[in-house]
Amino acid sequence: MSTTENRRMLEPMATIVSIVLRLLVALATVGLVLSVARGSWGGGVVCIADDMSITGVDDNTFGSPASGATADAIPRYCAENADTAMRLLNQLGELPTTLLLISSLFLLHRLLTGAARDGIYTTQTASRLRVLGWWLLAGSLLVAIVETTARTVLLADLAERVEFTPDSWLDMWSFPYLAVLTALGLLTFARITKAGVAMREDLEGVV
Repeated sequence: MSTTENRRMLEPMATIVSIVLRLLVALATVGLVLSVARGSWGGGVVCIADDMSITGVDDNTFGSPASGATADAIPRYCAENADTAMRLLNQLGELPTTLLLISSLFLLHRLLTGAARDGIYTTQTASRLRVLGWWLLAGSLLVAIVETTARTVLLADLAERVEFTPDSWLDMWSFPYLAVLTALGLLTFARITKAGVAMREDLEGVV
């Protein structure tokens, strides 16, 4: 199969991934430059919500709820003129997801361009599929751990009643089900592609 035919089979995914990757890199670069220029790492307001502490509110707070409904509120703690440590914790609670997204899109872009160049049903494509699958699997779990830890530590700093304990960490933890299932699917397709390549090579050898 020619390179043109391979590219045609991979569209529109290849074009969309390329555009989104370039857009995200550009936005991330602009955001970083603006943050450094404004010196936002050394000050500003840092806020975090305690999603596990939901309290009821009276009718005068948000207005009367509909018949049969109740109104709840989630406490949100903010630090004005936050120091560098708090700013770093705040970034660690949000930035890793963006970095994982950009890096995964880069590997996907590499997979698609490589498949268009080398062929879709090749050992190289199977290898790139496997790399993307393991990266997404390990990366999503690591990102979830880092972000949960950062948010828990920040909440413990801002809320007197909250301490950094295993229980409070688990309260903030959210398992990345979708990313893990997607990664396992990629690893499965990598094995299927590799097996298909081996079968084709055996048939070509017989013929």
